[in-house]
Amino acid sequence: MEPRIAVVYHSGFGHTAQQAEAVARGAGAIAHVDLIPLPDLADEHWASLESADAIIFGTPTYMGGSSAAFRTFVEATTGVWADGLRWKNKIAAGFTNSGCMSGDKLHTLTDIALFAAQHGMIWVGLAEYGGWNTSTGTSEDLNRLGSWLGAMAQSNNDEPPEQVPASSDLRTAEALGKRVAETARVHLLGRAALEPASA
Repeated sequence: MEPRIAVVYHSGFGHTAQQAEAVARGAGAIAHVDLIPLPDLADEHWASLESADAIIFGTPTYMGGSSAAFRTFVEATTGVWADGLRWKNKIAAGFTNSGCMSGDKLHTLTDIALFAAQHGMIWVGLAEYGGWNTSTGTSEDLNRLGSWLGAMAQSNNDEPPEQVPASSDLRTAEALGKRVAETARVHLLGRAALEPASA
């Protein structure tokens, strides 16, 4: 049973797009993945979101929060919310990127998680030990920024998306994508197992 995963994201300069592609690679080993860039959403993109078993949301962190394009998308989903919580029980996750090591990215992930909660979605975080926190650790460690609510990445402001985010941040994003796909698959199988009992 192959889950359907939608990765919907905004990328102002291309760095968050690299992260989105890494998330999609991680999920793609297990699931069918639709990459949906913002801000331009066509009817087929909304249809992909509707049919997805899991939605992974991504945005750069600007000034301590999500981008304006991502917030516009969030507010555009009020119709989905008002029409009977149509995304209820879909799996959800999030990722973000900023120029600074912290950059208040946690606030952005918290905001995305609250948005998903308002839609009745089931949040999945990152399940990896924090890296780069010992004398022998390096910037190449998985989850080097120590985030568990979602995947974080850091991109130097003066480097192009061909160079940053770091490979460790992209591998961390892949790990999130894989975990979401695995969780979505378990969720689908569990729902299928329960259907005969409820019929």
